[in-house]
Amino acid sequence: MQKLNLPTYDFRLKNSENKTLIFDNLRKKYLVLTPEEWVRQHFVRFLVDDKDYPTSLIAIEKQLTINNRTKRTDILVFNNMGHHDIVVECKAPSVKITQDTFDQIARYNLKLKANFLIVTNGLEHYYCRMDFDNETYIFLKEIPDYKSAL
Repeated sequence: MQKLNLPTYDFRLKNSENKTLIFDNLRKKYLVLTPEEWVRQHFVRFLVDDKDYPTSLIAIEKQLTINNRTKRTDILVFNNMGHHDIVVECKAPSVKITQDTFDQIARYNLKLKANFLIVTNGLEHYYCRMDFDNETYIFLKEIPDYKSAL
């Protein structure tokens, strides 16, 4: 898999039926290692290992319904009160991040009302804090670590 613009982590990998699988520590199971999954697993580890977010507050592929259609967030981080705090949209490294990507996560956040949005393809990362009063988002240099987000 491609080297990402994130710290390097050790992952449990195995081969099965000519496919490479990666162990998801949160869901406690092996998943097919796609380029998008490679980004998601790295970003979860970044949140946990480098930004100190507790794994108990992180959900992967959390289902939500928008306009009677089932969607899934790639990564959803809750705060200590159980409210949505961070929504992360992951794309494969080969996928360019465009306005459509931001529109997708913004549609999700109309329902979720999270404080922060992150869009990443593993190479580029965009961090935004929501400004609900002005119905916009403010770009940040980085996402706050867990302790400063409290």
